[in-house]
Amino acid sequence: MEHVKLTQYSRGSGCGCKIAPDVLEKILKNNVVSIADTNLLVGNATKDDAAVYDLGNGTALISTVDFFMPIVDDAFDFGRIAAANAISDVYAMGGRPLLATAVLGWPIDKLPVELAQQVIEGAKTICNQAGITLAGGHSIDALEPMFGLSVNGIVDVKHLKKNSGAKVGDLIYITKKIGVGILATALKRGVLSDAHKTVFINQLTQLNNIGTPLGKLNYVTALTDITGFGLLGHLIEMVEGSNLSAQINYLDVPIIDGIQDYTSKLIVPDNVYRNWNSFKQKVKNIGAESFFTLCDPQTNGGLMITVSSEYQLQFETFLTKNNLSAFAKPIGKIIPKNDFCVEVCETI
Repeated sequence: MEHVKLTQYSRGSGCGCKIAPDVLEKILKNNVVSIADTNLLVGNATKDDAAVYDLGNGTALISTVDFFMPIVDDAFDFGRIAAANAISDVYAMGGRPLLATAVLGWPIDKLPVELAQQVIEGAKTICNQAGITLAGGHSIDALEPMFGLSVNGIVDVKHLKKNSGAKVGDLIYITKKIGVGILATALKRGVLSDAHKTVFINQLTQLNNIGTPLGKLNYVTALTDITGFGLLGHLIEMVEGSNLSAQINYLDVPIIDGIQDYTSKLIVPDNVYRNWNSFKQKVKNIGAESFFTLCDPQTNGGLMITVSSEYQLQFETFLTKNNLSAFAKPIGKIIPKNDFCVEVCETI
């Protein structure tokens, strides 16, 4: 079992498995009108990270599901990464996770069931870190291995954060470096350095639990996490939901050190191109390097936050106190709506 490489049994990897944004938009268009429910605070309307339902007592239920195919070869790490990624959707709403159930697809005629057991154990480890129970789930015999969680959480309605609340002049921050999709491709091709492998696994398994205290900050106007559509794709969702545009200063975007060693050799995910083709009409001034990094599909990427500019110092102090001083600098700002959703400045 120790020689089995899970990534060789799947076409996609991690959040790079996500259906392209433009294709997903077509799938979600239909003629069936959903039941009107005034308690549904967040649904499909703004392409947010999770559904949110008002419980009527000042709190709301957060419900989400996320699963994908292996992004790493090790089964235990795959379980950890998939769990952290799924739980992130609750944090991205400013909420606190309560419990999770597993979604497992496993090719039992190709891969040992003991590996599936290791996947579950990895997920339980992350759930324990998040303070929740992996309380059950569902499994099927599938052609390719896949795993994820359905996660329920809770949030005070007054602390709920959506991806559609940005205001003109808000500053944009992110809480993790960009580039794990590129590293995942290097891993699958067998060229990922040992140093980058450590960085890769550490970032993929890092919980976005800073989202819970972020929800309590009144000057945080919008919140989302960066996953399969890349930084650009999720920023576009944010500004379209807010009916605004954004400027990004690429030189201020935190990028994983040494990523150019791979991009210079075109070691990048195929979904970099898929993402770009989905939203290229909405972006101005992409650069040779920023094309690869800003379109790179992230798995369990950092949170993207918009903050009222008058609270910049207060917010950056908050990040520093929460061991995120490396990210206590804005990467851009929200501007009035114009012909482009996002303008990339200082591109290289």
